Amino acid sequence: MEDLAHRFRMFAEKECHGSSKLYEHLSRRVAEDSELLRLAARSRPGQPAPNLLLGAVHFLLLQGTKEPLADFYPTLSKMPRAAEEAFPSFREFCSRRESELVPLLETKRVQTNEVLRCAYLYPSFCRIYRMAGKPLALIEIGTSAGLQLAWDRYRYVYPGGNAYGSKRSDLELASEIRGGKAPFLLEESPPVSTRIGLDLKVVDLEDAEESLWLKALIWPEQADRLKRFEQAAARRKEVPMRLMEGDGISMLAEAARSVEPKSALCIFHTHVANQIPPEGIQRLIDEVRAIGRTRDVYHLYNNIRDPDLHLEAFINGRWQHETLARTDGHGRWFEWLV
Repeated sequence: MEDLAHRFRMFAEKECHGSSKLYEHLSRRVAEDSELLRLAARSRPGQPAPNLLLGAVHFLLLQGTKEPLADFYPTLSKMPRAAEEAFPSFREFCSRRESELVPLLETKRVQTNEVLRCAYLYPSFCRIYRMAGKPLALIEIGTSAGLQLAWDRYRYVYPGGNAYGSKRSDLELASEIRGGKAPFLLEESPPVSTRIGLDLKVVDLEDAEESLWLKALIWPEQADRLKRFEQAAARRKEVPMRLMEGDGISMLAEAARSVEPKSALCIFHTHVANQIPPEGIQRLIDEVRAIGRTRDVYHLYNNIRDPDLHLEAFINGRWQHETLARTDGHGRWFEWLV
């Protein structure tokens, strides 16, 4: 259990600090509680247990049954109680409703695909379009509900106040660009010819339970994330795309073959590789390289070797690599590096 306790402590320190007082406090206390660690250990293999446990609790609370614990959640209380006082209620809730939490931990996946990450994807796709000179054919691994596949339907604002992308969109994504380098930005979104999403479990936004699960994975204090999700979900339903359920790595070659040569093939994934075991990572790398031997391909990703955003390209069979940016996990800022 010590490894699991360490994961909760690191989650509190590295991810929650400065973003969620409630989750930071709860995660630190869970790390010290053997019974809650035992419960968290029921999470399905490969899934981040802290996110899954906290999301499962939030999911049950959002279903509407009045619970004392709900008084600490800004999503459920107009005047939430102090986060530092929440743990006794949290522990009692988990103990009393363990029979409902366990099936969620054993079957659900962490599939948020935070929409604000599109703020650093936008300059990345602008760069790829400038390199390729062709409409982009997108294949996303770990697509969840496909919200990031609709990135070109959102409006982007960076320091300086100019708008980019789909300027009439009701969903505005604002992000801070840190450091001394500014990315190349097209005023209008690059053209997209194809959108294919691959996921072990595609999320159906028309299914009330699946939609609620995505909302439950949004941290309670982050009302802006919830609003973005709801706006993006509305836009997503208007955008044609093909979502395929199964092992994304195994389906990658077939999906790539369906893309016509007149488009630039772009395979991308954000905050997914950390849930793939090492042998799966190597399979993914091998699959992209195999595709690169038959056609040009661009591979945009993070969390394979480090948290940074990377772009690999196979152009005329020759490999090239760039580290594009350092990024905040939720897309609130990024530091452009090239």
